[in-house]
Amino acid sequence: MVIKVYIASSTGSVAVKKHQQAVVGFLEANRISFQEVDITMLEEQRLWMYRNIPRDKQPEKGNPLPPQIFNEDHYCGDYEDFFQSKEDNTVFAFLRLSSKPSVQDSES
Repeated sequence: MVIKVYIASSTGSVAVKKHQQAVVGFLEANRISFQEVDITMLEEQRLWMYRNIPRDKQPEKGNPLPPQIFNEDHYCGDYEDFFQSKEDNTVFAFLRLSSKPSVQDSES
């Protein structure tokens, strides 16, 4: 299963940049395989992301902000959900991963 992190490479928001860096940095540091999907470059992917975020996670106004995290096509959550899972030490459950990957798994 592939973790997909939907990001915006060109954003004027410092908060969005920091949130994206925090998610990507954590995944890299823990050798969790993931794919970045840049919604500023791929209109089709941006629209797919918007359509696949559950209604209860949609903002009252505007569009959901990156980063948004999916495991394949299953929505995991946004930065706030990710941060809470880090605080609760439940990131692997949040990402729908069975356990921490071994070094061999992450390099293959």
